[in-house]
This record gives sequence, C-alpha cells and structure tokens, in this order.
Amino acid sequence: MKKLKAILLGAGDRGARAYAPYAINYPHELEIVAVAEPSEGRRNAFAEAHGIASENCFGSWEELLSKSVMADIAIICTMDRMHYHPTLKALEVGYHVMLEKPMSPDPKECVEMELAAKKHNRLLTICHVLRYTEFWKAVKRVIDEGRIGQIASIQLNENVGNLHMAHSFVRGNWNNSDESSPMILQKSCHDMDILSYLMDEPCVRVSSFGSLMHFNAANAPEGAPDRCLDGCPAEASCQYFAPRYYLGEGKGWARKFTQDTSREGVLEALRTTPYGKCVYRSNNNVVDHQVVNMEFESGSTATFSMCGFTHDNTRIVQIMGTKGDIRGNMEDNQFTVNDFVSKEETTIRVNSTIEGHGGGDSGIVRQFLKEVREYDGGESLSSASVSVRSHLMAFAAEESRLNKGQSVEIEDFYKRVIS
Repeated sequence: MKKLKAILLGAGDRGARAYAPYAINYPHELEIVAVAEPSEGRRNAFAEAHGIASENCFGSWEELLSKSVMADIAIICTMDRMHYHPTLKALEVGYHVMLEKPMSPDPKECVEMELAAKKHNRLLTICHVLRYTEFWKAVKRVIDEGRIGQIASIQLNENVGNLHMAHSFVRGNWNNSDESSPMILQKSCHDMDILSYLMDEPCVRVSSFGSLMHFNAANAPEGAPDRCLDGCPAEASCQYFAPRYYLGEGKGWARKFTQDTSREGVLEALRTTPYGKCVYRSNNNVVDHQVVNMEFESGSTATFSMCGFTHDNTRIVQIMGTKGDIRGNMEDNQFTVNDFVSKEETTIRVNSTIEGHGGGDSGIVRQFLKEVREYDGGESLSSASVSVRSHLMAFAAEESRLNKGQSVEIEDFYKRVIS
C-alpha cells in the first residue's frame, strides 16, 4: 500500500481533530507534511503532534500553496467563506482535495469548484461524512437490495441538542449566516446529502419554513447582562448559563474555544470570547428550527426537520417503501426493517464502538486515500458533482424559507446560478 502525503489548510476542530488524527493512527497510510493556520497556538500544537518541520508551517494558505507541491493531497478545513480560493488554487497546482462541508455559502462558487476539479483532472471530495458511517451504509444496502421496494417517502429529523445549538449556532463560529452559512447549509447539508444519497435521483422542487424563534433579545431574562459572568439574575434557572456549563458537563466543548482548559483559562475565555455571552444577546441570526419539503424526479417525497430544542444529538429516520419500511435512530446504531408481506421485523445493529460521526470522520479519509491511489479520472463517493446537487437543495430551501415557503424548482434555481 502506497503511503500518501497531505497538507492541511486550517487546523481548527475539524481539521486537527476529525481528519488529521488518521495520520497518527495509521502512519503507514498517511503523513501530514505541512500546515497553514493563522492561530500560532493551534499551528504550533498541530506541528508538534505531527512532527512537522518549522519551515513547513505557515500562517496563511496563500503562503503554503505558493510553494512547490509537497504532497498528494490538500485537506482544506478553513471557515466556510474561505473555501473557494484555496480550493481552486490547490486544484490548479496539482493537489487532490478533500474539502470540509459546506463547499461555499455561494452556489455559483460551488459550481465553479466542481468545474475546476474536472478541468484539472483532480479529485474534489466534500466531507459529507454520513455517507461513510456504518449506519447509513447499512441503510443504503437494504434499500439497494430491494427489501422495501421503491421508496415512496422519507422522513428525516435532525435533533440538534439544545446545548449543542447554543454552543455552535448561537455563540459559536456558525451563528451568523453573513459570516458563515445559513443553518440549512452549514449544519443540514449533511441531511440534504443523505436524502439525495438514499433516493439516488434528482430532487426537482423544495419548499421550506423556519425561523429564529427563541434565541433572541425578546426572550432574554429581565435584567440579563450581555455576559453571563456579569451578574446574571437568571443564573440559577437558565439552562444556558455559560460558566456552569463550560466548567461542568460541557467542559469538553471548552477545548474548542480555548487552549487553556484549566478552570481559570476557561473563565478568562468566557470573559473575552463570544462563548461567555448571553444566548439571548449574541449576534446570531441563523434559524433554531426549520422544515423542508422535497419532491424527487420519480414523484417520491421527503420531509426534513431540524430543531435545536431536543435533549439529544441524533438523526431519526423513517423510510417508507412499497414493500416495507425502515425506522432507525443513528444514536442507537440500529434500525428495523419491516416486511409488509411476511410481517417479519428485522433489527440491524451496526458497529457502536466507532467514534467521530459514527465512524464517518475516519471512514472518509480511508476511502479518499484509496480513491487517490487508484485514481483513473473517476468520481469519489461524495464528489463535488454529487455534492453540488445536494447543496442546491439546501440553497433552494433557504430561498423558499425567505420567501414565505414559496416552492422553488431546482432546475430553475441552477439556471439562475450559472447565468
């Protein structure tokens, strides 16, 4: 097996903790030889963990990509609005690219990246990691075997636990669509992609409703200050009181916003970063709940619901076919298959010991390395081409939501994008 080399652009949580550990766990398969990261602390910590020479550590992606090609692969995990230019440059100079989702908050940039990969004859794989999990692979296998007949409809719920919602999408990096992406694209492009993957046919039209109902100033406790540490009168009753959460059950999240995870280090971060702000007085504007209705080419339908008011973080699915149905909960690592004729119910349990998006984080790296080694001009499982299709579903859903649920034709939307 040929060992491949990679460079990493963006050593934040996804780059450093989701994908790069593959090189540490399987050093005979992958080595990361260079990193670009604007945060000196993150850059140095990553370089130390991977044994990267100082001359191969850069403060910007522009510096790194101006050097001679030093690897087979570029793993790009910059922020959403910083995906487009480094991806085009990496493809141009000769890297195969694994790009964190979403591709871009701009649909035209998504299409242009897809075309650039084809122009330069390089792989551009988007990190739709759910496709690589044991759970969704097993569900897809049952569908492809014809065990439930033709799919008539799918119901998919994304339960975004309320504290995860508060951390990532109220206080965190993805709280404002003007700076990152709309919720349906940033968080739920995974779900648009998995629906496209299961249906295996084009979506022709969507409609959507949703809003920022709760996390706004109108719901702030009386007298609540801008920061939780500034003497909030609702400290005892507020489920989102930052010091209690980040020093208690949520202390695992603390390592995502401060390198000093001591109690004093966390408190200092809560005094100075958005993670210490009142959830009702942040600069967030993304929805905290949304529904999407979809119709596919065959007439099959799907409904998707994302809600930030659940106690758990999971995805719950029901797939209704002409010969049977599938019902599952990703967190439980199992689903049931009901046969309408025999009346048999079969429970399928998948590997529950795998971590990181149900094994998807390591699964996508493993598959991508295989595709790079065997590259013959074909497409990867979550290529830019298939990802653009599901991204357009998300873009169209957001357009519908902003227009009071008016139905959007995907083909018409695409024509407007490329015109």
